[in-house]
Amino acid sequence: MFSTRIPWSARPNALTRALAGSGPPAIDLTTSNPTRVALAYPDDALRSALARAATVRYAPDPRGLRSAREAVAQYYATEHGIAVNPDHIVLTASSSESYAFLFKLLADPGDFVRVPRPSYPLFEHLAGLEGVRTLPFDYGYDGAWHLAPAAFVNHARDTRVRAIVVVHPNNPTGAFAKRAERNTLHDQCTREGAVLVSDEVFADYAFAPDDARAPSFAGETEVPTAVLGGLSKCVGLPGVKLGWIVLAGPTTWIESAMSRLELVSDTWLSVGASVQAAAPELLRIGASVRDAIRARTCANLETARDLLDAREGSACSALRVEGGWSLPVRLPATRDDEAWAITLLERDGVLTQPGYFYDMDAGTHLVLSLLVEPAAFRAGLLALAQRVRADV
Repeated sequence: MFSTRIPWSARPNALTRALAGSGPPAIDLTTSNPTRVALAYPDDALRSALARAATVRYAPDPRGLRSAREAVAQYYATEHGIAVNPDHIVLTASSSESYAFLFKLLADPGDFVRVPRPSYPLFEHLAGLEGVRTLPFDYGYDGAWHLAPAAFVNHARDTRVRAIVVVHPNNPTGAFAKRAERNTLHDQCTREGAVLVSDEVFADYAFAPDDARAPSFAGETEVPTAVLGGLSKCVGLPGVKLGWIVLAGPTTWIESAMSRLELVSDTWLSVGASVQAAAPELLRIGASVRDAIRARTCANLETARDLLDAREGSACSALRVEGGWSLPVRLPATRDDEAWAITLLERDGVLTQPGYFYDMDAGTHLVLSLLVEPAAFRAGLLALAQRVRADV
């Protein structure tokens, strides 16, 4: 009766069952919604921008409203120093929809897309809903995250890979692609005839400059490329549903891809007219929101380094992150990561995410949100550190 495009199991995992039994946690270190962590938002300006746009006349364009696409192009020029042609942008309702559009554009049912591991646990579902299969390629950690040397050799020769996804920076590892890794990705895309898909929703949230870091792939000229972004992260407004796809690379590929992507988008026309009309003002106002988020994540990261790394005898440590909103923490292997998460929840009232949620298979890890209010973040880390010391 039902589709088999994705495996479906309604059985909750052990942490979900523990959370249902324990009630709301005293401290939630998993919060990823920036509108719920007491950040300063220019509320009046945001409301005014959306109110003015609410009466806009509906004039659908499969690529999206021209003024909105021009605003996205201006965002890349201002924030990333990259010239983007508004005619090479397609607006979507979310990054998830951007992936769905791209998988429809690039792959036939049964084809493969390469996805990074560790990473956000969404790719298999998004690919599966389009009848596409995933092939993971690995990143290793040795004090910093690196593309594994043998990342692209573990597959059968007859697989048809249509896209290689890179998350820049990755969630939850916080690792940006480096210039040398960019060359590796280029070579692999060329060998397989695949399109490079760069998810850059967290690109505005670097913790420090790094000359080795690759710039935004929106400036790509050599390899067929699609770059994802959206208001959810760059303006901190997950409820204002607007994402985008920027096509980059050889001009002939962009033209061919755009004509097909227009058809996909025109079939849905899913983006509301109001949010498109408000996009120029939202992107302008969003600079102050980005500053507030950067200040929060940087402060919490310093707290984590102080409480977990600098303390004598600490048995848990914060992994090195370069950007984003998440922080993986390494714990002793006296329990697996889910057991640690359940112990913290049931004994200390602290909610965390086990590393296996993100395919962090090597070692024992929890993943924390750096968006949490500073006092709660500090209290949660102190409880974590005390629990580890007591149990090791």
